[in-house]
Amino acid sequence: MTMISVQQAQTIILQLVAALQETETIDLEEATGRILAEPVSSAWDFPYWDNSAMDGYGVRFEDVQQCSLEHPITLDIITEISAGINPKILIQSGEACRIFTGGMLPDGVDTIIMQENTCKQGKKVMILSPPKYPGEFVRKKGNFYQAGDILLRPGVKINEPEIAILATAQCSTVTVYRRPRVAILSTGNELITPTERLQPGQIVDSNQYALKAFIVKNGGIPISLGIVKDDPDLIEQKIIEGIKTADFVLSTGGVSVGDYDYIEKILDELGGKIEINRVAMKPGKPLTVAKFDNGCVYFGLPGNPVSALVSCWRLVKLALDKLSGIKGDYKPTLITVTSHNDLSSNGQRETYIWGQLKLTNGEYGFTSAKGSQNSANLINLGLTNALAILPIGVTTIKQGELVKVLAL
Repeated sequence: MTMISVQQAQTIILQLVAALQETETIDLEEATGRILAEPVSSAWDFPYWDNSAMDGYGVRFEDVQQCSLEHPITLDIITEISAGINPKILIQSGEACRIFTGGMLPDGVDTIIMQENTCKQGKKVMILSPPKYPGEFVRKKGNFYQAGDILLRPGVKINEPEIAILATAQCSTVTVYRRPRVAILSTGNELITPTERLQPGQIVDSNQYALKAFIVKNGGIPISLGIVKDDPDLIEQKIIEGIKTADFVLSTGGVSVGDYDYIEKILDELGGKIEINRVAMKPGKPLTVAKFDNGCVYFGLPGNPVSALVSCWRLVKLALDKLSGIKGDYKPTLITVTSHNDLSSNGQRETYIWGQLKLTNGEYGFTSAKGSQNSANLINLGLTNALAILPIGVTTIKQGELVKVLAL
């Protein structure tokens, strides 16, 4: 297979992924970060009823529209209404009610005078400034939302604002799509876990942990298949396990052209249709993507830690979004900012330079990570929140010039 562009890889991957249809009903308190699977509406208007937007006095507009500081109008205060009270009273001409923010308007009141424009004298109140219009400082019933309309549609990710809306609608439970299941395995004779004693020639497997964090952050359930030695039979067993139990499988290592790179051959023997095996991106060139008849999509990621994460941030994330049931265009979040230092590439592949997006003097800018931009150097990957992108054919972006970045 020939090497394809990043955009081509994105298109192919998204075509391979089908959104989940399986749902589950969960308590509202557990819904943060989940994807709504059914439309939500409410039997209530919002606001639920006319209420005051200010501390002040509820009046009839016709009583006070002509008042002024020189000619105030005095009204009788016949009741006091705080939030949570159902005022079973009628305010008639010449009368007013003391009312607090959120208080339900009694019959007869159509306007609120905020207390700064009044002067209370015992059981009377002087209105010192006229309202600008009938209904000033009144939150009308149904002004924000009418009962029966759609509040939230399927495909919405439930975050703090959505939680508040669902609570307001008294949705104590919500129906969401199940979480994507993503299996992870690392291949290589040199790999050990963080708890093992490091011997000469060995490498601690950081990919397993980084990819777990990536999956959790993006709403999935990681299934750890552990470290697999460079033995085709062992690798095949783990791949079969992953295909049977997960929606996606992410493996690291074994997808290049070395003598111990077995992944593609095994995927082919197991019936996987290989759609991608090289992408014109740096880091991340050796990326194998295959699909199996049961719908499982396999991502054979490079073994170098930075390469694996860049591939996930740029391509796998979009696939996870679609699989999760999120509705959208499934495009990376790209913004154009000023580069705070010189950026370089050989221009042969779309190059991703990791670093930080920062706000300085009111403008966002990108600063590349200090140290070598080497795909094996995960040490300077810390605090990365963006990737600067140098397109094919662009070898240099000078300090102060604009650069497109992928916000993470």
